Amino acid sequence: MGRGRVELKRIENKINRQVTFSKRRNGLLKKAYELSVLCDAEVALIIFSSRGKLYEFGSAGITKTLERYQHCCYNAQDSNGALSETQSWYQEMSKLRAKFEALQRTQRHLLGEDLGPLSVKELQQLEKQLECALSQARQRKTQLMMEQVEELRRKERHLGEMNRQLKHKLEAEGCSNYRTLQQHAAWPAPGGTIVEHDGATYHVHPPAHSAAMDCDPTLQIGYPHHQFLPSEAANNIPRSAPGGENNFMLGWVL
Repeated sequence: MGRGRVELKRIENKINRQVTFSKRRNGLLKKAYELSVLCDAEVALIIFSSRGKLYEFGSAGITKTLERYQHCCYNAQDSNGALSETQSWYQEMSKLRAKFEALQRTQRHLLGEDLGPLSVKELQQLEKQLECALSQARQRKTQLMMEQVEELRRKERHLGEMNRQLKHKLEAEGCSNYRTLQQHAAWPAPGGTIVEHDGATYHVHPPAHSAAMDCDPTLQIGYPHHQFLPSEAANNIPRSAPGGENNFMLGWVL
């Protein structure tokens, strides 16, 4: 009669559990050693008991085998990550290409090209889009024209203000020039004078009645001295007017 199949479950008896752990641990370590020798395999075995005691076996060393394991795992993760990133970029490129083609079709439709495949509903949507675009273009054109008109009005007001300032300045300078001319005309030089004001030359002539006042006669006091001279010397005295009475030397001055 053969042995029955042992049911795998936790051994409740503490002593039996400890004995079974020792036997099977030794058998597992032996099998690991045999596997490494018979198959030339790199085997590493780590066992922790229920009390936390460590048991290990490594055909090439536990540390070396663990480093090799970590290196293989990280390389696999990097490969998977690179593959996943490549697939993500490919999907993104496919989406962008489809969007670009859709935009090109929309542009051709807006230009009135390739309208054959469109349905009535799509043509109505296209018509609404064109009407909306036309309305926005008109609004923008009106806005620009209003801004230009406002700018021209502002320039007009500025030029008008400058014109008024120049007009006031010219009127003030004209009044000043007129007063200057009046002052020079009140005391004219004999034979007229030349007046310069602000780069302009004005000819001022004296009145006609001033010609009689050009020669101021000398007041006669006493007798003329030529009466006491010989007749020949008295006749040679220079005279500025007929009669020779205006130019003579006073006797008492000598």
